[in-house]
Amino acid sequence: MLEKILALAAAAVVAICLGVGLMVLAFGPSRPGGGPLAALSGPLDKGAARQIVETTIAQTPDYARYFARMRETFTADYEAAIDEFATRLSDTKMEQSADYYLSEAVRRLRQAHGALAAKAEPDRMAQVFARQLDVLRAVAQQDKKMCVAFLYGATNLDFQRFATSRRQLVSNMATASLEAMVNGQGKKIDRPQPTEADFKVLEKALADRGLNRAEIDSLLDGKMPDPPLEDARSCALGQTYLEVLPTLPEAARTRIYGLALELMAKS
Repeated sequence: MLEKILALAAAAVVAICLGVGLMVLAFGPSRPGGGPLAALSGPLDKGAARQIVETTIAQTPDYARYFARMRETFTADYEAAIDEFATRLSDTKMEQSADYYLSEAVRRLRQAHGALAAKAEPDRMAQVFARQLDVLRAVAQQDKKMCVAFLYGATNLDFQRFATSRRQLVSNMATASLEAMVNGQGKKIDRPQPTEADFKVLEKALADRGLNRAEIDSLLDGKMPDPPLEDARSCALGQTYLEVLPTLPEAARTRIYGLALELMAKS
């Protein structure tokens, strides 16, 4: 039974929740351009570089709020991230975008403290997935094919442009994860792994929403239907999955949330 539970968990969480949860990490570093720093012939002082980094962040209010909260709650991690950004800028004189700074800050914090989110109170964990759903719905409205790629963790320049134009959604999702870590650090709630019965409850809830066996299997154990689902249907299934999770009984729901957050932290 353990093997089956792990298989179900890996498919359901990695294919959907993890793909969505790591959306912020899609941003790559900006390419070097012809900005004012490129014209500098001498070294760039690290203190000046830090000021440039912090000004770039401050000029993007949606992200500035995230960094302010990070500085307040995980001060050492904030300082280490800003120091790294400043060092890189000082050494290369290549400016990065605020999107990249957020991406790297989220990645660093997730790797260092992500497991704490799995120990948070139920409502804090739920907010992580609720904000993921907000982003997924926005992607779905713009491009169904991009929505499917987003679900499975694949991104491209079109998606990066979309995310840059939806910075408030991105920031809200990143902040929900941060707040879950903060809460988990204080509450330290230990939860068991999901059971086979938990996934049976999830299967039934999906079936009650009109999903057939093949569609449920595509979500919970990675079996791709033959012929493959159309992009619009796959996108809808991902939204249904995230909509159904909050409706599960609390015990099952929190165990599945906890596992998802643990796997995100290990990715």
